[in-house]
Amino acid sequence: MSDIDLHALARDVQYLKDRLAILDCISAHARGHDRHDSDLLTGAYHEDGVDEHGPVLNLGPKYAAWANAAHAERFSLHTHNITTHTCEIDGDVAYAESYVIACLLTPDETTAIYVSARYVDQLEKRDGVWRILIRRTINDVMMSGDASLLKNEGFRGYPKGLWSKDDLSYHRPLVAQSPTEVW
Repeated sequence: MSDIDLHALARDVQYLKDRLAILDCISAHARGHDRHDSDLLTGAYHEDGVDEHGPVLNLGPKYAAWANAAHAERFSLHTHNITTHTCEIDGDVAYAESYVIACLLTPDETTAIYVSARYVDQLEKRDGVWRILIRRTINDVMMSGDASLLKNEGFRGYPKGLWSKDDLSYHRPLVAQSPTEVW
């Protein structure tokens, strides 16, 4: 007979599945931002979920329209990078803090704005699915810098991110292109 404690193993596996599902939800939210994918953004929230961005409060289902319009008005491109992520799970409720480094490119593509922020979330698992119930965004550091390197000859030929499902990250399967130049 084995000395494996099946109850402890089942508990540990469930914990790991929950942690991964929570991180997947938070990562999908970031991807939804950067692709202006309303389905991904909306899907990260429960129907009664709330997003608090400073003084702006949005119900989760309405957040995508607000966020996409706000980003499109002020930027030509942006990336939201989830870094440090902690999470406490208590049954079907979880409390997470996720650090985000956002880089936002101005419409004239000459200036990049960097924001070091944190998402403080309460998530709930309903019908087996983890989604955000409350999200508060905390901006800790912000700076801007010269983005002219993007126009440098060395970056010629790189694909540019798109705010749609035409973005390369949605292509299935990925097909290698023929090289046009060897360095």
